[in-house]
Parts: sequence; structure tokens; C-alpha cells
Amino acid sequence: MEEKIGKFFESVGSFFGGGDQIPWCDRDVIAGCEREVADAKGDSEELKSESIMRLSWALVHSRQAEDTQRGIAMLEASLANSSSELQQREKLYLLAVGYYRTGEYSRSRQLVERCLEIAPDWRQALALKKAVEDRIAKDGMIGIGITATAVGLIAGGIAAALARKK
Repeated sequence: MEEKIGKFFESVGSFFGGGDQIPWCDRDVIAGCEREVADAKGDSEELKSESIMRLSWALVHSRQAEDTQRGIAMLEASLANSSSELQQREKLYLLAVGYYRTGEYSRSRQLVERCLEIAPDWRQALALKKAVEDRIAKDGMIGIGITATAVGLIAGGIAAALARKK
């Protein structure tokens, strides 16, 4: 019985927590990537670009909203300068992760779909698309639950008021 109760609370927790498999990144990794970008100033454009991509990856995977926003801004600024479809795919995917992390699920879905136009079988993008769609569905269910509760409370209040008058 305790096992069933434990599984129930775990499923409720993952329902409200998201339960996605997208990794997080901590401040130490971001700081290391920032140092790498600073050290790459005199290097070739390719090495600078790779350092900036690693920093962008770390930023959009951060738990800090301001880091995620910074990563999104960096990726959007560099998206037009993508020299290959592979680079464009990577940037679109990281942008989709960033928007997913900020709760902009419809924008994330648009970007991951653009990514899948380039690479239809890319597992990471397919997993992110599923996570985004699951999150949109969960948010819709929570919204319906809140609306139903509000309607029930209003109807109960009206019923109580009418009962008092009689």
C-alpha cells in the first residue's frame, strides 16, 4: 500500500514539476565557458564560434532565468550568421530549449519544428518536441481544473446565498 501511495505522489510531483529529461547547467560551468570565450579573443573565428556555442548551451540550460534570457539573446543574434545547416539546427534547438525553460512553449514548439525540418530524425529534437507538447497539454489541464474550481466556488456561493434568503 505504501508503495502505491509513493508512486501516486511521485506521479503528481512529476505532473506539476514537468519531469523532462533536459539537463541543467550550474554557475561553475557557465563561468568556465565565459572564461573560455574571453580567452578565445585572439583565436580563429571557428574557435571563437565554438566557445560561444558552448556558452550559449550552458546559458540556456541554466536554472537562472537571467542566464537563460542571455543565452536566447546570444543565439538569436548569431542565428543569421549560421554557416551550415548543422549550425542552424544546433542554434534552433538551443533556442527551443531556452524558450522551453522560460515557459514560452508555443515559441519553443515552433523552433523545434523548424529544427526537425532540417533533421527529421534527430532524437534530441524529437524528445524536446514531446516534452513541449506534454507541457502544453499539462498546462491546459491545469487551466481547465482551475476554471472548473472557480465555477464550482461561484455556484456554491450563489447556492449558499439563495439558501440564506429562504
